[in-house]
Amino acid sequence: MSFKELKNFLKEINILVDDGYARQIFEQCDISQTDTLEDYEIEIFYKLLTERKEIDRIFSEQSEDKETMSLDNLVRFLREVQHEEEAGPELALSLIEKYEPNETVRRQRAMTKDGFQMYLLSADGNLFNQRHSHVYQDMTQPLSHYYISSSHNTYLMEDQLKGPSSTEAYIRALTKGCRCVELDCWDGPNSEPVIYHGYTLTSKILFSDAIKAIKNYAFKTSPYPVIISLENHCSLEQQKMMAHHLHTILEDMLLVAPLEGNTNELPSPEQLKGKILVKGKKLSLETEEVSDEDEAAEMEDETVNSEVERKRMVNQCSFQSDKLKLAKELSDTVIYCKSVHFGGFSDTSPPAYNEMSSFTESKALKLVQESGTSFIRHNVRHLSRIYPAGWRTDSSNYNPVDMWNVGCQIVALNFQSKGLEMDVHQGRFQDNGLCGYVLKPEFLRDEQSEFNPKFITEGSWQTQKKLQVRIISGQQLPKVNKSKNSIVDPRVIVEIHGLQMDNDKKQTKVIDNNGFKPTWNETFEFKIHVPKLALVRFMVEDFDASTKNDFIGQFTAPFMSLKRGYRHIHLLTKNGDQYPSATLFVHINILDSD
Repeated sequence: MSFKELKNFLKEINILVDDGYARQIFEQCDISQTDTLEDYEIEIFYKLLTERKEIDRIFSEQSEDKETMSLDNLVRFLREVQHEEEAGPELALSLIEKYEPNETVRRQRAMTKDGFQMYLLSADGNLFNQRHSHVYQDMTQPLSHYYISSSHNTYLMEDQLKGPSSTEAYIRALTKGCRCVELDCWDGPNSEPVIYHGYTLTSKILFSDAIKAIKNYAFKTSPYPVIISLENHCSLEQQKMMAHHLHTILEDMLLVAPLEGNTNELPSPEQLKGKILVKGKKLSLETEEVSDEDEAAEMEDETVNSEVERKRMVNQCSFQSDKLKLAKELSDTVIYCKSVHFGGFSDTSPPAYNEMSSFTESKALKLVQESGTSFIRHNVRHLSRIYPAGWRTDSSNYNPVDMWNVGCQIVALNFQSKGLEMDVHQGRFQDNGLCGYVLKPEFLRDEQSEFNPKFITEGSWQTQKKLQVRIISGQQLPKVNKSKNSIVDPRVIVEIHGLQMDNDKKQTKVIDNNGFKPTWNETFEFKIHVPKLALVRFMVEDFDASTKNDFIGQFTAPFMSLKRGYRHIHLLTKNGDQYPSATLFVHINILDSD
């Protein structure tokens, strides 16, 4: 490797050094003095590049400046620095077995610096509590006691005016743990209902194909129930075809009758394992007609544009009689998720436990502002579904946190859109083993709850914490700007998403020209009043003085899932997938706050 090749290589791996420094590294490694690096010299060069001085210092301190860390020292580190609940010789030995590469040292029940670094980079050294990456919560409570990972306009791959619809979108959502998917159903040719965004130019897919995709992928990521949210705009004839497809394709997966013993409250995710539920309108005994508020509300919320509105009016007039009729066969598939118009919070005549309402984001936010505690109590027994406003034709999202703060379960987002809102959603549902159901805090499951997210009073929810975050360093941050000479100028932003009074954001300085191993060593402190509702987002961006900063990666986790001590954060791409080796190294401390 010549000096020129070395410089190009440094640029490839995202580190820009001036000629003098590059020449210095080169000469340090060129032991044979041939003006090229060969074999073991490249190895020396690699070691120089990958050394982690910050980890060396911690190792030195914890091993009392010895070459290896004894079992006792490792136990002390795990207990006093990492605050591991089960810190003891057993845990320390298991880490030595797992991560120590030197067999002799392993037999001596000790750990080298290499083993220590491998431990810190592993799942055991992760910021996210590994216990929470499995289902660990009580899954036997009523469905209404859980946040449920939910998608809006699931069939869309892009925007809501002319983007493609695809069964692939259902597969993507379900494999990411989504448990409530939406199907906008319209009359199609040859008596076969189709799915698309009505009165727009989005492409169409067959209802039957969507149901097949749901059947095949419903339980690949999670065994817990999937809810199919039907927006039904079909004629009676095609509604019967929808019911036929639901029965013949889903077979035993389709829930067709109430479970025995559940007469006054919703069944639990545990009881409904492997089942698919239909959410939709249901006929009452005396009539064949249902009100169409749900579907009409979605379309009238805010019009897509004047052309869409004109077509909608023409179509609604000509099909008014059909639109209000519901086929008994389709009605019978709705068991626990009966769509009803929201009539206000009433203690005297509350809706039946199996009735649920849908709210636009603006209607839901109004209820949050004006009647937070009533909304929380309503959501103890009843499911509430929130969906994005009609003006979001670009498939943008609202922030789901305000809705979760009052216990809304089905807070539906456009999964096809990337950004902060989906990052926060992924962070919330990474908890409890990515199973798509996360148990709400106890004060959101109490029918007598006095909690109100807008006016915090004394109560079990107020367990104030102080979060201290030291951003130490970054590793192998990817180049997102593809221009040949660009090098990352990274900075880290730490955000709290929870109650309005807890929302906060702090950022490090920018490190110029170093995405390979930038060092910050900056400490931030956050005061969090209701930790059980808070999420923490770490975001890395490439600073640019002249244009918008480029997103590099992020990681979001519930506050209650954070581990203390020295931790690595494995960064995720815009799509929510993990980068192979991009990490942040941090130190986390959590203290009780006055």
